[in-house]
Amino acid sequence: MLSRFIGDRKFYRTAMAVTVPIMIQNFITNFVSLLDNLMVGRIGTAQMSGVAIVNQVLFVINLCIFGAVSGAGIFTAQYAGGGDQEGVRATFRFKLLTVLGITAVGIGALLCRGDQLIRLWLQGEGSPEEAERFLQYGKAYLAVMLWGLPPFALSNVYCSTLRENGETVAPMTAGIVAVGVNLFLNYVLIFGHFGAPVLGVRGAAWATVISRWVELLLAAGWTHLHPGKMPFARGLYRTLRVPAALAGQILRRGMPLLLNETLWAGGMAVLNQCWSVRSLDVVSAVNIESTIWNAMSVAFMATGSAVGIIIGQKLGQNEDKDRVMDEFCRLTAFSLALNIVTAVLMLLVAPWFPRLYATTETVRALAARFIRVQAAILPFYAFTNCCYFAMRSGGKTVITFLFDSVFVWCVNVPLAYGLSRFTELPVVPMYALVQGTEAIKCLIGFFFIKKRAWMQNIIM
Repeated sequence: MLSRFIGDRKFYRTAMAVTVPIMIQNFITNFVSLLDNLMVGRIGTAQMSGVAIVNQVLFVINLCIFGAVSGAGIFTAQYAGGGDQEGVRATFRFKLLTVLGITAVGIGALLCRGDQLIRLWLQGEGSPEEAERFLQYGKAYLAVMLWGLPPFALSNVYCSTLRENGETVAPMTAGIVAVGVNLFLNYVLIFGHFGAPVLGVRGAAWATVISRWVELLLAAGWTHLHPGKMPFARGLYRTLRVPAALAGQILRRGMPLLLNETLWAGGMAVLNQCWSVRSLDVVSAVNIESTIWNAMSVAFMATGSAVGIIIGQKLGQNEDKDRVMDEFCRLTAFSLALNIVTAVLMLLVAPWFPRLYATTETVRALAARFIRVQAAILPFYAFTNCCYFAMRSGGKTVITFLFDSVFVWCVNVPLAYGLSRFTELPVVPMYALVQGTEAIKCLIGFFFIKKRAWMQNIIM
């Protein structure tokens, strides 16, 4: 029985070969984002909160882009597993055209309605003067960050395709170099070192934008300079045409995934807006909690990606279903073990991490309590994330849509909205009740995985 959950050396070598580079890249990226957030947080609470609100809005667009590449990526992983390079090229082109369209729409929407979106987070208890400062810093940050959306979208196309072809080191290297550039430019541009002007939140934005262009150039450059390792790069731009039949398949299976990521991100933004109704202090506290959460959640995100890649390739190779299920069980056990350790680390850092910010004691105390809640829920997130990526790898995107974003909008959002608008429940218990619904998702995920209907080769 234990052999179903504990693998041999070959299993862990394979799992670590996929997981560790993704984990390292995500950790470094999120760690630099943490340092970026800390640097802005050292300027003041208003600057930190203005940046945090804009990042909530951008998060929706970023997840929409991620959903677009992920939908096509289901096919890319299976084409790669079957050695069909023309299929990989076609899915790459589909990703490219889709993310460029999403980026154009996103930039247009933010140029027209950016102010109104930021104001949605400024309705809690606090002075009008403080809210106006949050708004002005947010607008300054957003004006620069819009220049970073195109390279972010294109980097996602290249890096996701490389990973789906089993190449995780190149995108990891590109990410490491990019975050190094980001960190250095943050130090220079936020505070005005080495003779540079003191740009504050604008400096943080420019550092991010420049680093995204660096990541794109490195990822794209590596891909086209190594056609032997990545044969799909040969003739990649000879045409941008995508076969109509394949486009229809991707849209049919990938559109639920695109909608899922977009609606899920929108749901997270709505939840954060619900917390902010209590006070402006909550906006700052949630930002601090989100920063450490992003840095500490790399284990469950990386192992989830590993589930999608490894299981997707096995399905593309027509692996026996019992073996696929055993592989899922071992990967999930591996993920749970890593994330229990991570949860303990989060509990240990909860008291002192908020003290790194130049903010009030009220904000620090709230942030510490939010961090403890997230640490308690982390193993549940790890399990549901593995279920999500496994179902997605077999093309069951309608089920993942119901499992993920529909759950958020039908359970989390109504519960948070009702508690925030119609009760006097303090924000931390309210936050814990809403986040605790992840346990229900675990039961739903277990049910779908056990049925095995998701185990499909979708490229035959």
